[in-house]
Amino acid sequence: MASDIIAGDVLAPVQEVDTPGFDTRALQALDSAHYLHPFTDHGALRDRGARVMVRGDGVYLWDSEGRKVIDGMSGLWCVNVGYGRASMTQAVARQMDTLPFYNSFFNTTNVPAVMLAARLVDLAPPGFRHVFFTGSGSEANDTIVRMVWRYWQLMGQPQRQAIVSRHNAYHGSTIAGASLGGMAGMHAQGALPIPGIHHIEQPNFAEHGRGMSEAEFGLRAAGWLEEKILELGPENVAAFIGEPVQGAGGVIIPPPTYWPEIQRICDKYGVLLVSDEVICGFGRLGTWFGSQLMGARPDLIAFAKGVTSGYVPLGGVLVGARVAHVLVEKGGDFNHGFTYSGHPVACAAALENLRIMVDEKLVERVALETGPHLKTAFGSLASHPLVGHAESMGMAAGLNLVRRKGATVHDCEAFPRELAVGMVCRAHMFDNGVIMRAVGDRMIVAPPLVMTTAQIDEMVERIRYCLDLTLDDVQSRGWME
Repeated sequence: MASDIIAGDVLAPVQEVDTPGFDTRALQALDSAHYLHPFTDHGALRDRGARVMVRGDGVYLWDSEGRKVIDGMSGLWCVNVGYGRASMTQAVARQMDTLPFYNSFFNTTNVPAVMLAARLVDLAPPGFRHVFFTGSGSEANDTIVRMVWRYWQLMGQPQRQAIVSRHNAYHGSTIAGASLGGMAGMHAQGALPIPGIHHIEQPNFAEHGRGMSEAEFGLRAAGWLEEKILELGPENVAAFIGEPVQGAGGVIIPPPTYWPEIQRICDKYGVLLVSDEVICGFGRLGTWFGSQLMGARPDLIAFAKGVTSGYVPLGGVLVGARVAHVLVEKGGDFNHGFTYSGHPVACAAALENLRIMVDEKLVERVALETGPHLKTAFGSLASHPLVGHAESMGMAAGLNLVRRKGATVHDCEAFPRELAVGMVCRAHMFDNGVIMRAVGDRMIVAPPLVMTTAQIDEMVERIRYCLDLTLDDVQSRGWME
């Protein structure tokens, strides 16, 4: 690496990532002085110091102090093909040498963007023939808001502007994306949501399903959408947006009855259905797109993350026939877009990423081998004294930390929120070789799709060990009393 870091008053050369010699304290000082991180308490980070990641290979990462960890979160739900894929590096380098950038404005295109659009259409559910490229999932959902409003304008129903989402959903952190999402902490820091965005409760059986079977609860939770449509007036409702499985909300897996009923309700009132597949797309659940597994037929699909396995930023929208026909045939100019829409280097990375996934049958492996293995192995953690219940779908899983176990998921006693037991557990995970995310007191994983069954077992055993450490910790603090 050509750059330098400051070590005291002396410039010290940065070593190559596969050799020792990083000055972690100096890097942390520079980080604290200059780098504002996403979703971070910077005062607390300054006191603790950031962990400096320097190398990745397969499902493992190494930090600047040489510690090896299992990446149980695929970076941030995205490194599906694992780290260190040389062919990805080569594909990006070839495109950088050929055409590092050109825009898609002014009736211009580029070869990787064209080829990727065609490839995505091949992989998409039936009825999708068009793709709009963005730089991220947040931009994809902003684009969807614009497309939905423009669609209804062209249909002669401009009053249909209301978009319904769910509490605890995540759809990005731009103004429109954060408004679509139902994260209370994000809404509290600004004038969010913007007008026209409405929310219903999430389909969380453990939280809201007491006294019902899962099937009954799925229908009841979907019914909240119909109630909201009737409250707002069907003539005013433009779309409903949801993640097939809510990711950042804690891997909330809806009952099987939920999405078919959502589809029925959308069809009944002519409401557009939007599937946010930024996390669930590209094999995470064992299908190319999560909506295929859930029995939904969306009109629009947001994607990002796994399309390039995070190697280069890229997002986009798959546009179904209902919307595309109106935008293309009736719309004239669609006054929306980004400098980096269809970026040739990002599209080249995506093409190689998808080639790897197809050639190595990663989606099929998740469906038939690694997903079922994770379900069994992760499910075994439900026997731990701290775990209320554990569940998974494909290569995404979550468990609840509880103070007291109960006969059912609804009979468990939660820890007081202010104790932040999830963060205590996460610290033990990071310190003992596995990255597991805390969403409140729900601990979640979404490992790379290339993870083997043996590596799943290794990850789960590390999680079990860290749960033991967490139990000892909270007991010593008197929090189990």
